Amino acid sequence: MQKSTQKKVALITGTSSGIGLASAVAMAQAGYAVIATMRNLDKADTLRQAAQFAGVDIDIQHLDVQDQASIERAVNNVMQSYGRIDVLLNNAGAGYFAATEEVSIEEVQQVMDVNFYGVWRVTQAILPHMRKARAGRIMTVSSIGGVIGQPFNDIYCAAKFAVEGMMESLAPVAQRFGVGVCLIEPGPVNSEFVANVRAHGSRPEQHIDDYSFMRDAYLAGTEQAFASMGQTPQAVGEFITALAEGEHLPLRAPTSDFVRGIIARKYVDTSGDSVLALNSARLPVLE
Repeated sequence: MQKSTQKKVALITGTSSGIGLASAVAMAQAGYAVIATMRNLDKADTLRQAAQFAGVDIDIQHLDVQDQASIERAVNNVMQSYGRIDVLLNNAGAGYFAATEEVSIEEVQQVMDVNFYGVWRVTQAILPHMRKARAGRIMTVSSIGGVIGQPFNDIYCAAKFAVEGMMESLAPVAQRFGVGVCLIEPGPVNSEFVANVRAHGSRPEQHIDDYSFMRDAYLAGTEQAFASMGQTPQAVGEFITALAEGEHLPLRAPTSDFVRGIIARKYVDTSGDSVLALNSARLPVLE
């Protein structure tokens, strides 16, 4: 049975914490009918509490971006219940902190499956409905790491680079059907994602001694960057909501002046040398 609603409908993946959770609340506050999805519904209490505190209703449903049947079931449920999807926010993702030599091919495949294939699967499932409606917005949480490579984030950045290439290629085609495409590019965000990256990085027994001093120096610099320039998930969620509501949807949307300043290097230096120098400065010199 289809629900009667005049609200725009937004489906968001990865809403158990961080940017996804904050975006679900912010979009509900802005008047959207929000379908907040997550792989593990046992983790839904934090979102429920946040929604209750904000005084909004959010429809929480199961969706695992690594499971095609789960995606199809969720999208079909939303179409049957609401009749349309106006905004898709691809947010589900996972980080991995390790040097290339320290990562097994199975771990590479896992990170790519969540961060890239997951985005592909969900977008592919929802795009036909937007194309037929000749309207919609596909918004994907990328990262500064989708534009600028980051030391020891080799596989994470590879996945985000892939997402950027996919969406940049899709954008002009989708535009012909009235569907906007936008890549959200946060820098440091103080959320559980960072702790999860550390927890899911290469295990100590996989560590190679030659990288240890560089790893430690990079982590120290990263912690400093998060402390001084990190955004809150709420700030990013409000930024995403404003974009969704705006008349013009840009292809790329860095979430802060800090991010805009960093990625500008890539767009003005075709040699890539300034990006290499930027990242090299974050690592100690070999003795």
